[in-house]
Amino acid sequence: MPRETLSRDQIVEAAIDLLDTEGIDGLSMRKLGRQLGSAPTAMYWHVGNKENLVVLAADRVWGEVRRLDPDEVGWRAAARGLVHEAHGMTLRHPWLISAVSTHFVYGHGMAGLQDHSYAVYEAAGFTGPDLDWAVNTAFTFLAGAAIDDAVKAAMARARIRPGRGEEGGTVEDVVTWATGIAAQYPRLRARLEAQADEDPAEVARRKFEFGVEAILDGLEARLAAATATATATATAAGGPGGDGR
Repeated sequence: MPRETLSRDQIVEAAIDLLDTEGIDGLSMRKLGRQLGSAPTAMYWHVGNKENLVVLAADRVWGEVRRLDPDEVGWRAAARGLVHEAHGMTLRHPWLISAVSTHFVYGHGMAGLQDHSYAVYEAAGFTGPDLDWAVNTAFTFLAGAAIDDAVKAAMARARIRPGRGEEGGTVEDVVTWATGIAAQYPRLRARLEAQADEDPAEVARRKFEFGVEAILDGLEARLAAATATATATATAAGGPGGDGR
């Protein structure tokens, strides 16, 4: 595809496809050029360099997150939907978390998502710094869940030689190796045994839902406490039993 007919959008979309299958280390202008039928120089001409392309791709995928209107579904349903949608996006694009940890990713995709997050928690009743922290709490949980997903994916691919390079050491899959270590600690062993027959995907789903609902419960409790405090203050100042001054 000649440089003149190639667009930045086409390059970014192709880069996302390549990142999804091969990760950041597998992305190169040469591979991308072959995929698009164009010379690597055309990639540089449109997007600058690989680092800039990763930033563009990362910001693009943030824009995939579907957003519910809190005025239509209520703030809690909108907040729940936002976290679940964003989590689904990180599962589709497992390279994203490593990208945001090594690149400064910011653009309209991220800004639009942040703005919507503020609208959701503003609709709940948060204001000022509490509004900032409510948004940040949900995002921090999402980032932690995405890192956990990435660790599990790495475990599924990895193999390890106990003793780190000892000659003749037995090569085991990393899950077996890690389980052997955890089993030496009583509480970890008890939880491993309790979960032995459970479907890992179902456990992961329930774990994520528990975390989301715990956060929303906590935020709702803080709103209720703040409302109760404000009501009590207003009553003491001028309501029944107050001095009215």
